[in-house]
Amino acid sequence: MRLLHYNSDGDFSLTEFFESDIPEYAILSHTWEGEEVTFEDLQNGTGIKKAGYEKIRFCAEQANRDGLQYFWVDTCCINKSSSAELAEAINSMFRWYRMSTKCYVYLPDVSRTAVNTDELAWESAFRKCRWFTRGWTLQELIAPTSVEFFCRESERIGSKSSLEQQIHEITGIPKSALQGAYLSQFSDKERFSWIQPRQTKVEEDKAYSLLGIFDVQIPLRYGEGMANAFKRLEKEIDKFNKCLQDLRLSDPRDDKTRIEDTKGGLLEGSYHWVLETSDFQQWRNNPQTWLLWIKGDPGKGKTMLLCGIINELKKSIAKSTLLSYFFCQATDSRINNATAVLRGLIYLLVDEQPSLISHVRKKYEQAGKALFEDTNAWVALCEIFANILQDPKLNSTCLIVDALDECAVDLPKLLDLIVQTSSISPRIKWIVSSRNWPSIEKSLNKVASKASLHLELNEKSVSAAVNTYIQSKVDFLATQNEYDNDARGAVQSYLSANANGTFLWVALVCQELASISGWEVEEMLSAFPPGLDAIYMRMMQQIGISRAAKRCNSILAVVSIVYRPITLDELPSFVDMPSQSSSNYKALAEIIGLCGSFLTLRERTISFVHQSAREFLIKEASNDIFPFGIDNINHAIFSRSLQVMSRTLGRDVYSLRTPGISIDQVKQPDPDPLAAARNSTNINKFDENPNLLAFIHDAGRFAVYSRSVIEQAPLQLYCSALIFAPEKSIIRETFEKYIPTWIQQKPKVQAHWSAALQTLEGHSGPVYSVAFSPDSTQVVVSGSNDNVVRLWDTATGAPLQTLEGHSGSVYSVAFSPDGTQVVSGSEDHTVRLWDIITKAPPQTLKGHLGPVNSVAFSPNGTQVVSGSKYDYILPALQVVNYWLVEGSTNILWLPTDYRPTCEAVWGRIIGLGHASGRISFLQIQQGPKLIT
Repeated sequence: MRLLHYNSDGDFSLTEFFESDIPEYAILSHTWEGEEVTFEDLQNGTGIKKAGYEKIRFCAEQANRDGLQYFWVDTCCINKSSSAELAEAINSMFRWYRMSTKCYVYLPDVSRTAVNTDELAWESAFRKCRWFTRGWTLQELIAPTSVEFFCRESERIGSKSSLEQQIHEITGIPKSALQGAYLSQFSDKERFSWIQPRQTKVEEDKAYSLLGIFDVQIPLRYGEGMANAFKRLEKEIDKFNKCLQDLRLSDPRDDKTRIEDTKGGLLEGSYHWVLETSDFQQWRNNPQTWLLWIKGDPGKGKTMLLCGIINELKKSIAKSTLLSYFFCQATDSRINNATAVLRGLIYLLVDEQPSLISHVRKKYEQAGKALFEDTNAWVALCEIFANILQDPKLNSTCLIVDALDECAVDLPKLLDLIVQTSSISPRIKWIVSSRNWPSIEKSLNKVASKASLHLELNEKSVSAAVNTYIQSKVDFLATQNEYDNDARGAVQSYLSANANGTFLWVALVCQELASISGWEVEEMLSAFPPGLDAIYMRMMQQIGISRAAKRCNSILAVVSIVYRPITLDELPSFVDMPSQSSSNYKALAEIIGLCGSFLTLRERTISFVHQSAREFLIKEASNDIFPFGIDNINHAIFSRSLQVMSRTLGRDVYSLRTPGISIDQVKQPDPDPLAAARNSTNINKFDENPNLLAFIHDAGRFAVYSRSVIEQAPLQLYCSALIFAPEKSIIRETFEKYIPTWIQQKPKVQAHWSAALQTLEGHSGPVYSVAFSPDSTQVVVSGSNDNVVRLWDTATGAPLQTLEGHSGSVYSVAFSPDGTQVVSGSEDHTVRLWDIITKAPPQTLKGHLGPVNSVAFSPNGTQVVSGSKYDYILPALQVVNYWLVEGSTNILWLPTDYRPTCEAVWGRIIGLGHASGRISFLQIQQGPKLIT
């Protein structure tokens, strides 16, 4: 970036800065007039007489008054004679305005002279000024944090904040956008509407001026017309949205809202104490403290504490700082694994700073949605995450992960990632929470500089927060159940005496008290013993003596072992329900309420009130909910799933009708006919029924063979998939009647499945070599005539990686014994070593004089061997860069008069044709060329 420096003599000079070294600077926003000072003018010292020079001087003097030595003006800080520099500047403009310390808006058509001091007259001119009608000034208004407006006399009129109402009325831009809210919060349609009333001198600029508003980049093509420019912009935005949509597994912002609602809302005063602790202050104020670990026992309020910290950080950190977070929940398979955590963190980072999508799209454009879901998703996402955190354009970032102990899959990998990235950049800070697990502590102790906040060691503060929570709950109960003063006092006293700093215990007891009348509440208090396990045991006892005990135990058993939370629509599929209640939301919700306080219900989804409730049921109450063992419940779920699928599944269940309809065009109907079958589960053990096993095996072959077309156009299941399946395929014979009748003659196909399990498509030329990974990851590597090495997932057929670098056909590929590296030999005479885990640039091994036909690793993986059947050919003679070259060795330099326009070789003789018409011949002896 090139900045102007205000020298002590009152003159200006240009200085260039790398991205990481840019100092604080002011920036000018203005409308271009007739005589603007250009980059060339400043270089030549010829701009001082131009009218636009006064604007530059104004900016310099105002910056100096504000204590800023540097400032930027678009007319003269960009060398517009360089198309490459101009394109880079336009794509960077929004970011440059965003990074500025001050933005000065110069309005030559607004005056506040002594003659024109009437406030109404001034405001009328402000509302009508030309600046609000120009395209480029849109981003110059929105991007900077501090925008100040100046009139023709260089006097300050006001700021973006003080004039917010007027600006909102003039532009129609929401106040939150003017205040610095992330623009991703506003729909594409709304952001496009902001530019509609504005004009640009060059028609394409109306589209290009939106690049920063959407944080996307496209090549500039002046002359293409405004319609084409908008079409390309919209296409790029669509690509961004599709990538972001596939990356999204769950929006952590929605998870946060759900958790807060489930737990009865975030009580404002319950978390403020943590903000004043020395540990939090150290994390917040010390640039060398990269991680804060909040740890405590179950039910101590760690999750709600982090919800409060997130809210506080949103209010207090700079608008440009990114805040990305994730809430692990062991009872929900969508968000209880390391890969899901990484997807959630990346999703929020990209959503808040869209330009970061470039790190995702590099791989996404090759693999599609499979990038986030296949067996190598963790590896790919780790690389993407590291690249994002090291991006010099990344804003300061705070990363928060709640409940590490509830990351049920690959927790060690997640901990290693946190440790490795905690010091990757001084702009990155982490907050994590978990129970007091030694394994987590051992991993986090590797962080060089961290702060730890132990809730048990802050007993006084935690107890005070719990008492605030108790006060809120008792106030609610007293109003609802009409407590008198004695009852209110007794409840508050009992809860305070027995809570032991545990929010969850208070919440569970209050939930039970909600159904007890005020007149009997004092007598019932002693029935609620202190401690989570004790209260859970009482809840089980209450269920055991209720009329719905059997049904409640069945519900608790199912909810305890399913991989993800089930919905009310799915519940009757797994548990016997009264016939009149199966489709009655109110009745089903009432039945869930009978299950003590173990379960909670939000938006028709059933989940545990806390992970500790599930742990208690499985460890301490298994005899009640699994009287015949967990395997018996699993078998029951499987059997009932089959019944549900038999009743529910059918041809074209969404009534799509059109055989070529794309999966992107499919909209889920309401009500969804598949709602009851969504959690139907596949298991891996079957009775040894040969017919069933044969059917399942054939179905697997059928699904893999037709995977690509079914994923793109689901109704092709009944068309292409069935028609091209072998005639004797069990699936073909079973479902042939569903082939559309308009296909009157079917092609002749093979009778049985061939030995080929599936065809992996992607190479654009013949494939010369393939190899399996020696480990259990089901990966295949292939080398092709298209100069590319590809990695494939054999389970799904999805492409995993494309390794590019060879300039000739790839004749041989092989895996290292540990499956982490691939070696390839090519027609370009080179051997390349690829690290498929870190994706580091390949190591290129040179030495062969001809194409490499074979490569292999040594058994211990420390060496590579390669072979070429062309190495025996005598080195060819040729002319390269004024040298006569034998093979790759320079042997004779050619003077100007002897440099050929053409050449021919016969054995050891080379003929050189010259521009003068002469021909020279040289004969070179075979053997070493030495000076003796």
